[in-house]
Amino acid sequence: MRTVLVPLDIDPGLPPAACRRRQLAGSTMGTSWSVHLMQPAGVAADLQSALERELDQIVAQMSHWAPDSLLSIYNAAPGGSWHALPPQFFEVIDYALQVAQDSGGAFDPAAGDIVELWGFGSGLGAGARYDQPDFYAPSPAAVANLFARRPHALARPGTYALLDRARRRLLQPGGVVLDLSAVAKGYAVDRLALCLERHGVRHYLVEIGGELRGAGVKEDGQPWWVEVEGVPDAAGGSGGSGDSRQQPVVALHGLAIATSGDYRRYFRQARRRVPHTLDPRSGQPIANGLASVTVLAKTCMQADALSTALTVLGPQAGMAFAEARALAARFLLRADDGSLAESTSPAWQALLQ
Repeated sequence: MRTVLVPLDIDPGLPPAACRRRQLAGSTMGTSWSVHLMQPAGVAADLQSALERELDQIVAQMSHWAPDSLLSIYNAAPGGSWHALPPQFFEVIDYALQVAQDSGGAFDPAAGDIVELWGFGSGLGAGARYDQPDFYAPSPAAVANLFARRPHALARPGTYALLDRARRRLLQPGGVVLDLSAVAKGYAVDRLALCLERHGVRHYLVEIGGELRGAGVKEDGQPWWVEVEGVPDAAGGSGGSGDSRQQPVVALHGLAIATSGDYRRYFRQARRRVPHTLDPRSGQPIANGLASVTVLAKTCMQADALSTALTVLGPQAGMAFAEARALAARFLLRADDGSLAESTSPAWQALLQ
């Protein structure tokens, strides 16, 4: 039987009768975006252009692919330099640093050098990407050498002061490499949602690369139903079956959802799957058996960052973290035979119908 999750607070209000259902779409951040909305009759703005402007601002600030983005400029800046942050960048780095501290460094926005070393970055540096034919996984000595010369990460005890919150600026102490890819996409979903609300749209579903946020209902009064992401068959261990069960569905009514999975980007080293999710505390890819972690939260930025943090923490510490903070989380753990075992937090179970 398929499980269904519904938020505890439901606003039964229907869209105004004059609303018409629309769909907008495009591409950003190396993936696609889409918006389903109930557009009120009085909204005359070009919503497509307004949404694209929101996305362009985020890319210009936080892209690790664009050499002229604010993030790339910061990464290349000399030690001792301060960098003024626009509101979007400040909001993201402030939240990312908070998650980093809460998780004991399992989530670290200053782990860009580790990401590049393992070939999962932009490829703009000296190393090849994991999906290129000349890529070789780093040796244990290369990882140790990186850690020996790394500056103190922004999230380590006492270094949160590198973010000057009063003046909204960030210090580059020298050698810090930011990578916001585990939080920026979720933030972009939130920015599209807020853009719609500024234009009077109250009923919508926003999606970027599989991360979603919804509000209100459709014209028939039904919420925006979304199937929770499962593990593809092709990813099930070495010839395993993946997740063949019916995935839960959730009513995205004032909720956002994001999933972190070891099947998204990975390479194989001998018989071992090497996923793109890295543990900043060790410099190594995770090897805790988690196939995926899904988080439901009020904002997609939260769901995005926390799904990554819980994945790195692992099934036991991750569940303890989720329980302590009342996070709605679902863990899928790989068994030796390739099958998947599910565990869910109390907050997730509270949403079950």
